[in-house]
Amino acid sequence: MVYFLQDGLAPSPYLSKEVEVQDICSKNRNSDKIVIEEPLEIRCNGLPLVVTMRTPGHDDELAKGFCISEGIEVTDLQFSDDLASNVIEVYALSFDPTSSQRYSFMSSACGLCGKRTIEELQSRLPKFNFFSRVSYEILVGLPDAMRDYQVGFNSTGGLHGVSLFTLEGNLLCVREDVGRHNAMDKVIGWASMRDMLPLNSYILCVSGRISFELVQKAIAAGCPFIVGVGCPSSLALELANKYSITICGFVRNGRGVLYSGFDNVVY
Repeated sequence: MVYFLQDGLAPSPYLSKEVEVQDICSKNRNSDKIVIEEPLEIRCNGLPLVVTMRTPGHDDELAKGFCISEGIEVTDLQFSDDLASNVIEVYALSFDPTSSQRYSFMSSACGLCGKRTIEELQSRLPKFNFFSRVSYEILVGLPDAMRDYQVGFNSTGGLHGVSLFTLEGNLLCVREDVGRHNAMDKVIGWASMRDMLPLNSYILCVSGRISFELVQKAIAAGCPFIVGVGCPSSLALELANKYSITICGFVRNGRGVLYSGFDNVVY
């Protein structure tokens, strides 16, 4: 049985817009929907932190989730008075202004952009003791359970999706974005705002490949399970093994491949 937290499934009203298109064979013109991509500037204590290219909507969750993955403890956040400016302000008890130089700009394709070394990331990720186990039958059904709620992807075909499930397979939250790392930040931010961290009894599911930055964000949120429609990269798998994260990739049609955490899955 699947139950839902309704606010976790509320889609953004700014996912897409209509444009004129032409069929390459028939030359017939029609309208179609494409995803919206706009910059969001996140400021911390009044200082520039990062500009990320994202799909508008759930920006407070994105900012909170981003700060969690970067080890910044947020005490409050607020939008700019001018919402069209695409600026959100976060406040933290302690923030090193010089650290903002390492973020600068993030594209929608990559959450790291070569600004920091792997060693630096690993040195600040928290250590968690994971004791949870999950049924393989649950894992292989998660992408299908998420797909019906990927509103933006279903209408445009151009958005990544990330969702949060309980170990019993109950869907709690789905977020979409033009950047997979932004979608992950939105889900983690959503959970943080409900005092659900660390996510040591939950599963994160992604609609594509499992990249290094997604694994490090999952670790920062304390989540021991990641399921993906695609496969993990070599660096993602290396980090997952280091932190005893279970990765299940190529999950489709009731099948999947375990890349790490073999003993955490029961049959």
